[in-house]
This record gives sequence, C-alpha cells and structure tokens, in this order.
Amino acid sequence: MMISLTPKAATHIQKSIDKRGKGVGLRLGVRTSGCSGMAYIMEFADQVEEQDQIFESQGVKVIVDPKSLSYIDGTELDYVREGLNEGFKFNNPNIKDECGCGESFNV
Repeated sequence: MMISLTPKAATHIQKSIDKRGKGVGLRLGVRTSGCSGMAYIMEFADQVEEQDQIFESQGVKVIVDPKSLSYIDGTELDYVREGLNEGFKFNNPNIKDECGCGESFNV
C-alpha cells in the first residue's frame, strides 16, 4: 500500500505547514459525495490517530484513515498549474469513472 507525492506537491505542502506554524503532515481521505459517489478530503493533520496509516513521501508525512485507504491506495498527489488555475491533482489508479466537473469519482 502506498500514497506518494510529487516533488512539487511536497514542496507546496511543506511550505503551507511551515506557514501555518504547526502540523505533523497532510491527511488524505474520501467521503461520500457528488454525482459519482466519492470525493477527496485533504486537510492538515495536527495529530495521528492510532488506526491511521502513515506514508512518508518526499519528506512529508501523508496520513490516511483505514476506511479511505482502499479507495486511494496507489494514488500520487501532484501540484499542477493549468492555464490560470493551479492546485492539487489526484492521480488515482483505482478510479473507474469521474463526474464531468471532476469533483467526485467511483471505484
């Protein structure tokens, strides 16, 4: 099982944690939402729960709860700029279908 970050994503996350002044890493997960069923959750983690899985990528800790892991295992998180927009992009090999707006997916 693995979650990874590109160098650009790791740099952006680490700068944000440093600017925030606290945090042990980035928490990734999924929740039921949207027209395709699942949506990503991404937030700073100030603590690690006993059942959490911890992955270290590019020097940044990525924390995932066990229920979400089966949906995002193998995912690479990138930080991209497309035209005037920039943000995180999930490269998830488990996705079978996505909604048109890109907000949700199913596996």
